[in-house]
Amino acid sequence: MPGNKRVVVVGAGPGGLAAAMLLSAAGCSVKVLERLPHVGGRTSSFEADGFRFDLGPTFFLYPRVLESIFAAVGRDLHRETKMVRLDPQYHLVFGAGGEVRATPDLERMEREIGRLSPHDASQLRRFLADNRVKMDQFRAVLESPFLRFRDMMSPKLARMLPLLRPWLSLDGELKRYFRDPRIRLAMTFQSKYLGMSPFNCPSLFSILSFLEYEYGVFHPIGGCGAVSEAMARVAEDQGTSISLDDEVEEILFEGKKAVAVRSRSGVHACDALVINADFARAMTRLVPDALRPRWSDRKIARKKFSCSTYMLYLGIEGRYDDLSHHTIYLAKDYLENLSDIESRHVLSRDPSFYVQNACITDPSLAPEGKSTLYVLLPVTHQHANVDWESESPRFRELAIHQLRKIGLEDVESRIVFERQVTPANWDQDYEIHLGATFNLAHSLSQMLYLRPRNRFENLKSVYLVGGGTHPGSGLPVIFESAKITAKLVGQDLGVPVSLGSDDGLLSSSVNLFPAPHAGVGIPEEVDR
Repeated sequence: MPGNKRVVVVGAGPGGLAAAMLLSAAGCSVKVLERLPHVGGRTSSFEADGFRFDLGPTFFLYPRVLESIFAAVGRDLHRETKMVRLDPQYHLVFGAGGEVRATPDLERMEREIGRLSPHDASQLRRFLADNRVKMDQFRAVLESPFLRFRDMMSPKLARMLPLLRPWLSLDGELKRYFRDPRIRLAMTFQSKYLGMSPFNCPSLFSILSFLEYEYGVFHPIGGCGAVSEAMARVAEDQGTSISLDDEVEEILFEGKKAVAVRSRSGVHACDALVINADFARAMTRLVPDALRPRWSDRKIARKKFSCSTYMLYLGIEGRYDDLSHHTIYLAKDYLENLSDIESRHVLSRDPSFYVQNACITDPSLAPEGKSTLYVLLPVTHQHANVDWESESPRFRELAIHQLRKIGLEDVESRIVFERQVTPANWDQDYEIHLGATFNLAHSLSQMLYLRPRNRFENLKSVYLVGGGTHPGSGLPVIFESAKITAKLVGQDLGVPVSLGSDDGLLSSSVNLFPAPHAGVGIPEEVDR
């Protein structure tokens, strides 16, 4: 019987929770072990002094993948958590001069672009049309597990090469449409969702900005952490057992087969083990080096990892009603800033940054009369060039000073709560290898078959889910990894796993939100 099939999930991040939902609904006995005292991993929220902050992701994109997972277990995502579609999606401020209030309304967006570059305004619809085709063609690739080398040699993938243009960087791809470097930045900064530079990121990822304009940018009420909490509730309703504050200390093997894990709460036998923890950290701490020749400590040390982030979570007296929900400042010398992060591994003098002013959309995140500011600066991952114990006070002052470049002159005097997280904290407190918050970099040499596989190739009965495996980072893609992994676990255990809609990650032929009579709530839209 399926109920006799025991699945242990290490980590209650979004990928682990999604896999638990699907496998529990299929009848498996699922136990999730989470090191922290709350669910969500990096996609969690924390509360202090009446303020609520998302720890990591604040952009929620393309809910359709998660909608299909909820539907597969008989639930409705939009009844479990309320989402608001933002318009403008975000406000871009260029250090080189100019600004764009990005909107999914294409006529307005063409006017926004036209103020900086009339030629580029005429190219917007061509860019979106081409990427609509790219997404539709590449859909099957991102939904497939890539377990064998010959999967890379498929004729279908070969036929896509002229469309994908892997010889171009993301910026190189955008040069085919836009002349103004500021407009190219507006359509490529999304590579930071992967922790990469648009000058190094593969051209495939032009689909990221397409996703935003085609399907919208959303704010879940209560923050993205509220989505993780909803997933945990549904998983438990399906029969999943979630054990918090229960760090996994050891994986027990019989030969190369994982048969149990030992955590703070005891030994938990399993027929399948799903690892949702940070890939490099989990491998080097939980799996003996000799058991993973393809991903040995030596080989992991040679891999490319994403950038990290410096964070300030600020509780503010009053509100900034003139500040957009999302604001992004792109440094005057953006290429120099990226080189500081990815090549020189030093701290920039004029760093780019992102600010979320969520309370203009969601006042529930702060006490009455107050608001939150979430400030993120992309920085190098842990490196000998930066000692955060000595650098963090100076960099904090720089971060506050940078906020003046988007019109926030008085932040320091209005702070009533403050929390700082550096790459050292991501590394030491959150168990993220090198503090690389976006995991392994998404270079061509670390994608598809060349990325850690959903059915981990060096071991038996071990599976991976999350940003460290195929297809990669970003919430929609992590949810897709959960669908791939759950299906593989089900196949290997002889348990049919329903994945809900067959539309998958990148279907562009289906409306994002079915009509109300289909039983799926339609998110609100707001003008912020």
